[in-house]
Parts: sequence; C-alpha cells; structure tokens
Amino acid sequence: MNRLHSLFLTLFTLCLLAAGNGWATQAAVDDPPIIDFSERFLPTVARHGMVVGPEQLAAEIGSSMMKQGGNVVDAAVATGFALAVTYPRAGNLGGGGFMLIHLADKNQQVFIDYRETAPAAATRDMFLDKDGEEDLMREYFSPQASGVPGTVAGLLHALEKYGSMSRQQVLAPAIALAEQGIPVSFALNYELAERGERLRQDPESLRLFFKPDGSAYEVGETWRQPDLAWTLRQIAEHGAAAFYQGEIAQRIVALMTAGNGLITLKDLADYRTIEREPVRGTFHEFEIVSAPPPSSGGVHIVQILNMLKNDDLAALGHNSAAYLHLLAEAMKLAYADRSEYLGDPDFTDVPVGALTDERYATRQRKRIDPDHATPSADIAPGRAMLPESKDTTHYSVADEKGNMVSNTYTLNASFGSAVSVPGTGMLLNNEMGDFAARPGLPNMFGLVQGERNKIEGGKRPLSSMSPTIVFRNGQPWLATGSPGGSRIITTVLQTLVNAMAFDMNVATAGVSSRIHHQWMPDELLAEEGISPDTIKLLEQMGHKVVAGGMTIGRTQSIMIENGWLLGATDTRRPQGWVAGY
Repeated sequence: MNRLHSLFLTLFTLCLLAAGNGWATQAAVDDPPIIDFSERFLPTVARHGMVVGPEQLAAEIGSSMMKQGGNVVDAAVATGFALAVTYPRAGNLGGGGFMLIHLADKNQQVFIDYRETAPAAATRDMFLDKDGEEDLMREYFSPQASGVPGTVAGLLHALEKYGSMSRQQVLAPAIALAEQGIPVSFALNYELAERGERLRQDPESLRLFFKPDGSAYEVGETWRQPDLAWTLRQIAEHGAAAFYQGEIAQRIVALMTAGNGLITLKDLADYRTIEREPVRGTFHEFEIVSAPPPSSGGVHIVQILNMLKNDDLAALGHNSAAYLHLLAEAMKLAYADRSEYLGDPDFTDVPVGALTDERYATRQRKRIDPDHATPSADIAPGRAMLPESKDTTHYSVADEKGNMVSNTYTLNASFGSAVSVPGTGMLLNNEMGDFAARPGLPNMFGLVQGERNKIEGGKRPLSSMSPTIVFRNGQPWLATGSPGGSRIITTVLQTLVNAMAFDMNVATAGVSSRIHHQWMPDELLAEEGISPDTIKLLEQMGHKVVAGGMTIGRTQSIMIENGWLLGATDTRRPQGWVAGY
C-alpha cells in the first residue's frame, strides 16, 4: 500500500465519518459510550446485534436475522450463505473453514471444523511430474486441486445444533440475491477483472462470471446467478443431503469424471464436520480461545503471546524497532515449529499442549537476541516434547448478551481453482495445495511444511485460519479473524496485541501497520506506515526487510465494552461493512 493509497483510505474514512455510512462510523444510537476522538480510526457502535464482514449485502442479511429474533449462529450462517452470492472470490459453497462460537448462557466455546478433506484416491506424490517437480497448474487450477467441500455441512451443522431458525429462513435472502441479481460493486468488478484471465479458461466460469460476449459486468450493472439460486434452494429444501448425496453431488462428480478429478460420490457422502476443543491461552487478564489443528493458527498465536507476555511491550513502544524485532524473532521461532509439528490431528500426533506450554515459551524466549536478528537458517524447530491461504474471508458476529461467532472460510486462492461445477453456479476450492506436495519445501504461500502434512486420502490439509475470541476478566471481549494465507496468524496476533497490550480501540487495532515473518524465506515484510527510521534500525539488527508494496491480512472485528458492541472492518480492502442495530 503506497503513500497515495494510504492517504486516500484516510480521507475516505473521514468522509464516511461525516456521512454516517456503516463502514467505519459511529452508528446513531441512544447514549453511546464516550469514545476518544483523538484516535485516528473509530469503530461503529451498536447496542443489540452486529455483523462485521467483507461485503455489505451479506453483513446486512446477517444483522437482519437477529432483528427478526434469530441468534448469532443464525446470523453467521445466513451471512456465510449470502457471501457465496456476493463475494465469490472467497465466500463459498465449494470450500471449507472453521467456526468458533461462544454461548454466553452456558459460558461454553464450540469449535466447528468444516475444513475440506482429501479424496480417498489422493496420494502423497499426486502433484509431482516424472522429474519429481510440482505440477503447479494441476495442483491449483484443475479438478484434482479440490478437496471435498465442507462449507455446506459446517454451516448447516452450526444452524441445526446451535441456531434457532429454519434452513428456509436463513437461506431465503441468499436465494433472492442470486435469483434477482446484485448490483456489481467496484470491488467485485475489480476482483473479476483481476482474475479474469484464469476464470475465462474454464468454460463454465466464463459463462457464470462474464457476459455472453465474454466481457466483464460493469459497475452498477445487475449480475444474476440462477444456477446458484437453484443450488441454494436445493440446500434449503433438502439440507446437507442435497449437496452430499443428491443432484448437486451428482453434478460435482460428473465434473470430476470429465476432468480427471478425484472426488467421488462416496467421498461426498462420507464427509463429516467435527467439533474440536479450541486452543486456549492467557495474556495478563485476557484469555485467548482460538483454532486448534488442523489449523496452526491458535497454537502459534498462543505460543507467540507466551513468549511476549513477560516483556513490557507498552514501554518498548508500538511499532518501535525494539518491539518489532522481538515480534519478528518470536514469529520465526513459531513458524519453524509449524513446519515440523502441525498437521491433521486425526492422522498424526500434534503436540498442542507442549507447543502452548509456558515453560516451552520461556525456553524459546531465551533464544531471542535483543540486539541482533538470528538468521532463519540457524533456527531449527524447537524441541517441544514436554509431557504430552490468500483469499480467505472472515466475519464476526455478536449480540448484546455476549454471544459471539468468529468464522473464517475459504476457497484457498482467490476464486479457488477457477473451476465451476456446471449447473450449480459454484466454484470449487484448490485446498489440495495446502498439503505438502513435497514435504520440506515451500507451498504457494512460501510456507515450509513437513511430513505431518503430506497428502493422504481423507485427511484435512493444514491451515492458517485463526478465528479467535478473547475474554477479558472472564467476559467475552473481542472476536476477530482474517484472510491472508500464511499471514493470517501474524495479522490476528498483532490485532490482539494492539488491543491487549497497547490499549487500542477495535478499529485502530485492526488498521495499524503490520509486519510478517514466517521463518522461511528469511524476509521481514513491513507494511507502509512503518517508519523508515525504524526499518533502518531493523536492518542494522540484521533483518532483511521488504518494505511497502503489500498488505498483510484484513480483519473483521467486534469488541464488547460496557454492554456496547464496537465493530470495525479493516480498510486494507474496499467493500467491508459493519451492520449493527
């Protein structure tokens, strides 16, 4: 993000503050809490319910569920299905993800794993050519790139077990949007143009996303998706069986048969969501509840916080060279461990307890030189044996009772594999690329992954998705998450530290400039906004800094303060929305 873009975002946000738009403003409510207007960015304020997401129509649909008497899960499920219509780059039916729910009346946290699974016929070396090199086109842009989708099963599992409304009620708005059409926004027009070359190579995607002459829909034109409306109606009427056993399943398998894909009717029928125990950690008066394996997110967020908790971060200064050096070194240690220890816990032992143990963090913290960067080549995964990707999307939901949902789901790359299932209006994921096609070597996000994440039939690929809820003095306080592939973990981490250690409001915590280091490659990414003087100091310490020219993540967050809901959508991308009432 260059300086001109940064200035534009600032001016645009100030215009919205004056206009009363729901994107980054204080809502009109009775007796709102006093907010420090010296802060650069301000949250939206609501009293009863709130959805913060990457797109306006879907966020408003989620909020409307609560206005009609539904709960936060009803709102989350409605938002998820609506994003499949309005945000096709990452909203989906053909992908998968994780949902973290806090039920206030039971003081219970529920983690729903609806990550994709490898088809039964998948094999360890399936993406290697005769010379042992990765065939990236097959790995990311073919029917073989797709794992068995989990989104429909996961959203319906959440609705049926924890929601209060019917399938027909929560899917009706998404069906109407697909059938009647949506106005093409600037963001949607840009996203389709950005991936147009890839999408046009698939005949069905060309038909779905572009005009009959192959040209793009212009901003303001109406885009209708009748095939997707049919698919959503099948799900509303017949539930998950429609997708995993019925006509939708037949159409998915027909594509696989024609395109040499691997997903079979049995793979679809055998798909199951799993409720797992979340990862938990503490940071002063805060408790962090986050994603367990097959996500690496919660483990490494807690691991890094454990390494930082005994340092006076506020005294170091936010985004000072001393603070960023400490942060980067802790990131490197955690990502080195990710390469060795993380995978699907149903297929391999993952030492979650050991990696998140404070004794281990104490040992790892001693490896950090306060004055010099340790070269990544000199960092090996720690001995954690104590007893015992970029276009994802996230949204958060909360209500006045303290119930919260933090949901992250994905197709992996933007628009997934760019392969659409004929007759369904649905894109397929390319999540098979999240496995280690060649253990020990980097994937499309540059992440080095080990044997625990090798390809096996029925296995869930390792993820960085990190839906997180934070409790303050035992009360629900913050829900957040982000897209960004390998940068998700560090995005969520810095948002949490900004709020917990530097006392930033929810908007400023999410918009502040970030860094990212993932061990390999040995590069410290620094967004625009990090002081040039700070960058020079980091370079003098030995960091290889890559400054500017990128964004790191995009959070959608809700904070609860004194009974008020404070929401913020990250300004790094356009179109995000806070819907509250």
